[in-house]
Amino acid sequence: MAVAIPLIWITAIIVLAFTVIAASIFVKIYQDRHDRDAFVTVVCVLSLTSLLATVCLLPVDIALVSSTTNNATGLKKDWASPEAVAHIILGLKIVYYLLYSFDVVMCLLVIPFAYFWYEEWDVDATPSGRVKGAMKYSLCFLMLVIILLVVGFFLPVAQETKGHLDLDYFKKLLLENHGERALTFITGTLLCLGIIPYVFYTAPGLALAPQLLIRSVRGTSLPSVSVSTHQDLLLNRERQRIIEARYAGGPSSRFTAKDRRELEGLQREERSLVRRQRVAEEGIRGTQKWLGKLQAIGRPFKVLFGILVLLLSISIFISMLMTSIDKSRNSVCGKSCGYILAKMNSPNPINWLFVATSRVFPIDYILALILVLDLFIASVVGTAFVGIRFLWVSLFRIRPGHTKPQGLLMATVMLTLTVLAINYSIAMIIAPQYAHYGGQKFCDKTILETGAYRDCSNHKEFIIPCSESGPQDICTSTVVSTFLNRVTLNFPYFGAFAFWSQFAFLGVYLITLLTGLVRPPKLGNRETEDEDSENDEDESLLASTSRRVNAAWEDIRGQRGERRNYGTNASVRGGDDA
Repeated sequence: MAVAIPLIWITAIIVLAFTVIAASIFVKIYQDRHDRDAFVTVVCVLSLTSLLATVCLLPVDIALVSSTTNNATGLKKDWASPEAVAHIILGLKIVYYLLYSFDVVMCLLVIPFAYFWYEEWDVDATPSGRVKGAMKYSLCFLMLVIILLVVGFFLPVAQETKGHLDLDYFKKLLLENHGERALTFITGTLLCLGIIPYVFYTAPGLALAPQLLIRSVRGTSLPSVSVSTHQDLLLNRERQRIIEARYAGGPSSRFTAKDRRELEGLQREERSLVRRQRVAEEGIRGTQKWLGKLQAIGRPFKVLFGILVLLLSISIFISMLMTSIDKSRNSVCGKSCGYILAKMNSPNPINWLFVATSRVFPIDYILALILVLDLFIASVVGTAFVGIRFLWVSLFRIRPGHTKPQGLLMATVMLTLTVLAINYSIAMIIAPQYAHYGGQKFCDKTILETGAYRDCSNHKEFIIPCSESGPQDICTSTVVSTFLNRVTLNFPYFGAFAFWSQFAFLGVYLITLLTGLVRPPKLGNRETEDEDSENDEDESLLASTSRRVNAAWEDIRGQRGERRNYGTNASVRGGDDA
């Protein structure tokens, strides 16, 4: 077997190790510092690791099938016998089934159990009582899984498409096995559920993530905040002294209502300013270390990184738009087969880039990994921006250090469902040709007498990229594309819903992008935050002060910047009444 196969799997294992670390860091950052549960933490880490591994398996799938074809000749490589290719596909199927099954079990059984386990907590509650209570409510989700299995087992597959699909690729997608049909039906159901957060969370996140990176460089340096806070603190105490001096020698009850309210406001502000100055001084000491200096130097590059992410998101938008229009016009059988496309007829920038870079491994693998991670991170950003909502009612807010365990579990469920939608979007819309066949190519000139495919090493003009209309003994489709096409072909209503939802995704993305250009996005609404988050307002403010390009060198040198007034009370900001 080729050296590339074990190399691809080794790379996948390394990426899996990083997914465990990333999931642990994500949970550590977002979970509430004062309200956490060990069991909930473990469940969230396991679920996030599984869904990250599921997302990152797509580039592995593409890289493995691409390695079986010699693009110089348009034929299979010498080692890629039908048995060897079948062995690769079987290994991928096993990994896919394990990951998808684990995702479904965590999403529909384990996470609901953890949610009700946490809800059953009480001072007098016993572990056995909490387990019984959680299992009682979790039985509803178990019944849901059983109902889906039964419906999928007996539900007939689409019959009206059989006469339209004369290609070998489509014929092998039609299901006859009832057990596989049931699993396909469950996947299609979860896919349609995942489309909803994909549209309302991933689309805004994809538009807002680059804007947040670009706009995050604005702010003030830590030395400037320390100086201005110290001056504001002096002004605050002076105003308190003036008010108290008016009533010197008299009882405190003689304070007028206006002066009492102002004095109480100044006292609250004083405590906030003292906290702010303390954190600023700690931050200044941190920037004197080598790590702090490196962070300060790297701040200007956030703008460049934000611009690159913006270009990627725009490329995704254009690719989705072009493919969606192509599918709506040139699908083999339209809505009756989920808008499956036999071959691409419109240019697609991301698909073209991936196919062009597939000549040199692992460039296309890295680019595909960047694409799936970008969509996943966009889902996280969108979830943090919108929060967990039911219609217009906000249930939980996803904020670093302040996410309740219930909110963290619900966010994990939504991200798990979104992964299915991300896989569908990449394989069917964003880069359909590459996600189906990777960089595989075949020789289009045949010897009619034998039906064998001719070596095109001396006839490069006959070597073309693989598609669904190509020879299936040369062109090996990826496991994920075959599975998703099987869902949309056998249950076309799932495919139609998923396809037309892509236009909704594009609309939400465009609206969010244009709105963000007019009104800068902000993660979180402080008017609705709880008392604990208000106490941490200064820390979050100071975290943002390390985001200005000009402040980078000031932080490194430890110089003091210009004075700025950051008082939260109108009397302090004005200073005219003193």
